Amino acid sequence: MQMKLKNKKKFIYSSLIITIIFFLDRISKIYIISLEKINGSVDLFVTKYLNIYLIWNEGIAFGLLSFEHKSTYAIITGLIVIITLVVLTLIIKTNDIRFYFYSFVFGGALGNLIDRLYYSAVPDFIDMHINNYHWFIFNVADIFITIGVFCLILVELIFNKSLDNEKK
Repeated sequence: MQMKLKNKKKFIYSSLIITIIFFLDRISKIYIISLEKINGSVDLFVTKYLNIYLIWNEGIAFGLLSFEHKSTYAIITGLIVIITLVVLTLIIKTNDIRFYFYSFVFGGALGNLIDRLYYSAVPDFIDMHINNYHWFIFNVADIFITIGVFCLILVELIFNKSLDNEKK
């Protein structure tokens, strides 16, 4: 009985995290795309460190592996679908704090995957920079994927360190 309640809570928390991330991503992208339709382009100066500049990313994270061949795009999209399903499986099988972080990754991946399937590209628009040094342009989904992966790495480092201490 206790396990069913725990699994139900886990499902509710994970679903809530994924849904919030997905909708934050969708709303931000729809807003930026609508600005482009109205103005013909999006190039907004927000602060001296942040611009909003819409680009269409046909590659994977941060524009890596951008190819013009549709077959390569389809293969990459297929791999992303598989990886996203693996992350979903990890959410289901994980019974510790990591399921929150897997939910972050899944919510962001789902948002970007929907764009790949609908637009055949992912709209990226957050341009952070210092002087003339610009980071890769990214979107809200990328933020949550990065936070999730970073937290998973921290958990693994901490978990592995505590295991090493227990062995001594």
